[in-house]
Amino acid sequence: MMNKVDLSFQSCKSEYKDADVVIFSVPMDATTSFRPGTRFAGNAIRVDSFGVEWYSPYRDKDLNDYKTADIGDLDLPIGDVENALDIVYQTTKQILDDDKTPMMIGGEHLVSYPVIKAVFEKYPDLHIIHLDAHTDLRETFFGRTLSHATFMRQVHKFVGDGKINQFGIRSGEKPEFVWANSGHINMRKFDFEGLDQTVEALKDKPVYITIDLDVLDPGVFPGTGTPEPGGMQYKDLLWAFDQFEKLNHLVGADIVELAPMIDPSGASTAVAAKSLREMILLLHK
Repeated sequence: MMNKVDLSFQSCKSEYKDADVVIFSVPMDATTSFRPGTRFAGNAIRVDSFGVEWYSPYRDKDLNDYKTADIGDLDLPIGDVENALDIVYQTTKQILDDDKTPMMIGGEHLVSYPVIKAVFEKYPDLHIIHLDAHTDLRETFFGRTLSHATFMRQVHKFVGDGKINQFGIRSGEKPEFVWANSGHINMRKFDFEGLDQTVEALKDKPVYITIDLDVLDPGVFPGTGTPEPGGMQYKDLLWAFDQFEKLNHLVGADIVELAPMIDPSGASTAVAAKSLREMILLLHK
């Protein structure tokens, strides 16, 4: 009889009850404003992970040495944004209540909002490191308060001033930058300069990392809904991972905004899969 092959990320096949880190993906792009497709990211990354080594030469660690569960795509009601976000929130809360660390795959960036909300409720002194091409600080977007362009403004409402640290930002409307620079957000435009100092300042604080992969240049990562020229190279992201390894209390993470079908070469999905491997290993520190 042929053996059944379970679709999970690499060797992350631990039972949920035994796992320290839990992967889940959120197939939602309901508020995407340009090119849709991020709902397919989770399983595209899982398929590509069969071509990604379990061992990371960057971390000198192997996924096989750690207990990681992959619970797959969440079952979401299509078109019902609020109920979908509540399912994401309840799932994250359960993972945290079970003393496990969440690793979420998006989906559009709005799906980070309920994850961060649940993590904040467990860690009220939560600090956020946000790598992105976009500010995501609008008050509303196309009439919606909850959108992939507004989610970090909504996160600010509960974490407060000085807790959100943005890097790589190179796109947004003027009021977003004005508001951020009025003492609300620690924003670094265009690159990752100063990320090492931020990590040093936060190394003993609870930290959540959210990575919109469009922080990378479209020449590196074209498979995304809102590409922005002038972005980071993949080596810059690897340098950022090196800094994250110095954090002593990394309590959750996500990677979002891969739209795999936009890049038929598959290069963007490969970038996402490699990045996910690094993030899982960082969460297992």
